[in-house]
Amino acid sequence: MNLPRFSLTTRLTLFSSLVSTGVLFGMGLLVTVLVERHFEEIDQTLLADKVELVTELSKHASSNEDLRLRLTDALNHHADLHVLVSDEKGAILFALPDQHLIEGLNDAQVLGTGGMASGDHIYRVRSTDIVRNFPPYGSLRVVTAIDTERHTGFLRGFRLTLWGFGGAVAVLSGLLSWWAARRGLSPLGRMRDRALAVTANKLDHRMPVDTVPVEMAALAQSLNQMLERLEQDFNRLSAFSTDIAHELRTPISNLLTQTQVALSQQRSAAEYREILASNAEEFQRLARTVSDMLFLAKAENIRSLPNSELIQLADEVNSLLEFYEALAEEKQIAFQFDGEGSLTGDRLMVRRAVSNLLSNALRYADAGSMINVQIQRRDDRVSVTVSNEGPPVDPAAVPRLFDRFYRADRSRQQVDAEGAGLGLSIVAAIMRAHGGSASIRSAERTTAVTLIFPVHSVAVEA
Repeated sequence: MNLPRFSLTTRLTLFSSLVSTGVLFGMGLLVTVLVERHFEEIDQTLLADKVELVTELSKHASSNEDLRLRLTDALNHHADLHVLVSDEKGAILFALPDQHLIEGLNDAQVLGTGGMASGDHIYRVRSTDIVRNFPPYGSLRVVTAIDTERHTGFLRGFRLTLWGFGGAVAVLSGLLSWWAARRGLSPLGRMRDRALAVTANKLDHRMPVDTVPVEMAALAQSLNQMLERLEQDFNRLSAFSTDIAHELRTPISNLLTQTQVALSQQRSAAEYREILASNAEEFQRLARTVSDMLFLAKAENIRSLPNSELIQLADEVNSLLEFYEALAEEKQIAFQFDGEGSLTGDRLMVRRAVSNLLSNALRYADAGSMINVQIQRRDDRVSVTVSNEGPPVDPAAVPRLFDRFYRADRSRQQVDAEGAGLGLSIVAAIMRAHGGSASIRSAERTTAVTLIFPVHSVAVEA
């Protein structure tokens, strides 16, 4: 069963109206109960006073007739009061004002102090035995009753007034609650309009923070932070797409030009083989670029490490140094390695990050120089630093070295002609996936890249 969905304004209006009406009727009920109790106390006090009066008059009476006269003079002016005096045999000595009603009340004497109904009227009754001090001696039964019609009429009018006033308050409270809810929630409408204005071409729109209530300011601030992240991601994606198109255009253009030239005239088999070999080199470069882009996309969107295990960094670095040893000897470059440490992470990703640093160091290191690799353990962090001697990096370019497809100054670009500019971007993505960081220092002719891993690496959102 699908329940109807009400707007927040409707819910606040209904809730406020119900609360205010409930409080009003609750107070009215409380007042009614207190008034009824007060009226009952007044009636019981009056009945007790009249019984005391009858007792005093009977003490000074000399006969039944004398008592009757005394009671008539003392009680005849009470319109709502009913009194019955009878002896122990049930003979009525005095009845005021209606003997038949009093006889009915006398039949209810077993009730003692309480009330009874007679027709449409409610009576409060008090029955007491007193001593008769004149002949014939004995006891007298005194029954007093008071009609509660005046109190009942007041309470009836009070309840009708309460219901009418409560209904009016409910309607007025509903209107005021609706107005207050509409005004209070109007900032949400402005935020909605701002959100509707956000498109792929207008990601710079932000929610109003200073003009909304304090309760909504935190929501607006969170939405602004989300929009800022989306804008940054969208701009990065747009730049990535542009960079991909730029990087792929050159090798594809080279392949197309060489193929068109080859087809423009007849050539020997040796010439065709030379052209195909050149094309194969371009295809290899394309394959490396596409492979790097796929790996980068996976690393940047990773939510959990594919394989998490204990890694001994010294073993991994030694293995990579053996792999690059032949290339280092060719360039007359020596390796120096020191330190040890371990961490929990993905072995292949960590290995690729360190491999990229060694590859870059070999590419830019001066012939006959030395590449230093150092592992350090500090508290719950372990770092790997790869430094080489070679062309320095422009300080203005250092912050962008981890950007996709970014290459530093021209002197380094000439050395890096075969690279696509994704190596350090992949390193940065791997470090983010492990909850770590990467940094570069370049001074004079020494460039050092440092990777800092938490000992217990946990994948985080890119």
